[in-house]
Amino acid sequence: MKQAPLHRTLDQDICVHIFTASAAMVGVCITVIGLLRVVITIRRADLIGDDLLALNAMLYLVTCLLSYWALRTRSLQRNHTLERISDTLFLLALTLTTLNAGFITWAMSVT
Repeated sequence: MKQAPLHRTLDQDICVHIFTASAAMVGVCITVIGLLRVVITIRRADLIGDDLLALNAMLYLVTCLLSYWALRTRSLQRNHTLERISDTLFLLALTLTTLNAGFITWAMSVT
């Protein structure tokens, strides 16, 4: 019985970290999209990188919303489920961010 509150505290701690990191990454993606659009306009070349970053921002937003929902729920089972889903989506979005960075770097050096 004593382990349940500690386990609940750890779950909330993970959700808070996912929530804050994914919210910050939405802002980062939007900023990079803006910068990329400036570069595209100057070079007069269109890249798919801004579309990929928009998808990436949406994944981070979904992750942020799921972790917020997990923080607000009163059901321990729902908390665990939402936490797992948001954790998986966060790792997927983080991987996509890395792939986007490589793609943008490669596309900028080619054109």
